[in-house]
Parts: sequence; structure tokens; C-alpha cells
Amino acid sequence: MDDITIATTDELDGREVTEYCGIVTGEAVIGANVVSDIAAGIRDVVGGRSGSYERKIETGREEAIADIRAEAADLGADAVVGASFDYEEMAEGMLWVNLSGTAVKTRRR
Repeated sequence: MDDITIATTDELDGREVTEYCGIVTGEAVIGANVVSDIAAGIRDVVGGRSGSYERKIETGREEAIADIRAEAADLGADAVVGASFDYEEMAEGMLWVNLSGTAVKTRRR
């Protein structure tokens, strides 16, 4: 599944879209507990950034990418175009990461 290309663009250089397979999504919910919130506030915040939260968000993105690749593979696609991330706060301490795009089959030009 790692060979499935994911692009934010509608086209892929050197490849032609031959079939649109459908919309695919990948999702992850990231939670942070009170202890890690306090720890992040004390230890990790440097220049307004929290390394703990950035790692959690990165993990959420990676999970969403893995999900979208699996959905695309199930549809027989070899790429996803028009991919876009969305981040929403679900509840205090909970972040929803969503990645959506269009699964496509391509061929080299």
C-alpha cells in the first residue's frame, strides 16, 4: 500500500488518470489527558510550540494516511488526488484528523 501516491494536486506529473474510483477518507482521533497537558505546558513549550502535541498530531496524520491508502487499495486505485487534511476539535483535549481525496487509477504518459 505504500506505493499508492497521495497528492494534494488534481494531477500527477507523468501520469494520466484513467479511472476515478471514488472518494476515500482516513480519520484519526487524538486525545490528550490532563497529565500530559500539564507536562506539555511545563516541559515542552518552547517559543509557543509543544513537542508533545506536535508528535500526537503527526501520529494522527500518519494514521489518516494509512487509512486512505487502505481504502484506495481496496478500490484497486494506485493514487489519491485532491487530498486535503482537516482538523477539528471534538471536545476538550480531543482532536479529529480527517484526510479525504479521490482514489484514481493512473498510467504513465
